[in-house]
Amino acid sequence: MPQSCDVVVVNYNAGLLLEECVASVLAQGVGRLVLVDNASHDDSLQQVLTRYGADKRLSILRNPSNTGFAAACNLGATQCTQPHILFLNPDTVLQPGALQGLIGALCHSKDLGMAGGLLCNFDGSEQPGGRRVFPTPRRAVVRALNLSGLAWLSPRLFSDFLLHREPLPTRPTNVEAISGACMLVKREALDSVGGWDEGYFLHCEDLDLCMRFRHEGWKVCFVPQAKIFHAWGACSRSRPLFVEWHKHRGMIRFYGKFFRDDYPKVLSWCICAGVWLRFGAMVGYYSAVRLRQIVGVTR
Repeated sequence: MPQSCDVVVVNYNAGLLLEECVASVLAQGVGRLVLVDNASHDDSLQQVLTRYGADKRLSILRNPSNTGFAAACNLGATQCTQPHILFLNPDTVLQPGALQGLIGALCHSKDLGMAGGLLCNFDGSEQPGGRRVFPTPRRAVVRALNLSGLAWLSPRLFSDFLLHREPLPTRPTNVEAISGACMLVKREALDSVGGWDEGYFLHCEDLDLCMRFRHEGWKVCFVPQAKIFHAWGACSRSRPLFVEWHKHRGMIRFYGKFFRDDYPKVLSWCICAGVWLRFGAMVGYYSAVRLRQIVGVTR
């Protein structure tokens, strides 16, 4: 391994997945694993303590309340001393050699500030989000209306912001953004942008960090050789409306920070209205699902 690395994992009721994540991290050799618990009420933290509590590399920080992902990442980073920090979701499992591959790619160039790996389903297929471009208003509309199938007519007009349908590169490749589920950063790059934006609670904070890295001159790369299994959405299925609320709120914050001044006010209002209309549709969808479940139980 070219240089050592500390790892920050933010946990909130990850169940047995957390233990698997911790095992995969400690097996790859790290300086320190900082586990930040956002007031979980399951036994995930206790299971980790029972199995790995004696490992001196493991540090546990307990938040008295759920402070959100970005704030917990910043808290974890204060305990890190290595030149690289890996921010990792508790529902991920690093595959052999993944951490070394990420660090090796990041050390390849001085202007690289961040690297992400190949996020996979457990059948080995690539998940969306691991490599992407920034979701500009045009790209967001294309995705919302499912128009990306028209890209053959005009790739520029109908391109999506997710790149997982593009051919998988054979070597590390610069991209605009990666996923916060697995994000290795240089400490000096993270410090130069002031850390994670704690104005986000959940979702879009990773896009925000990638954008601020770009503004400071740091590049982001995707490392296809670094494979990470990811139980996508496993930690949020029990509270879908809570997650959707913060996802849509994050969208509004992201567009307000980086795109609002580039478009006419009326378009910005339309974008905000569209985001909240979409949230209303999601409320209706999950309410209908819940109603069907209740009716099914009472029959």
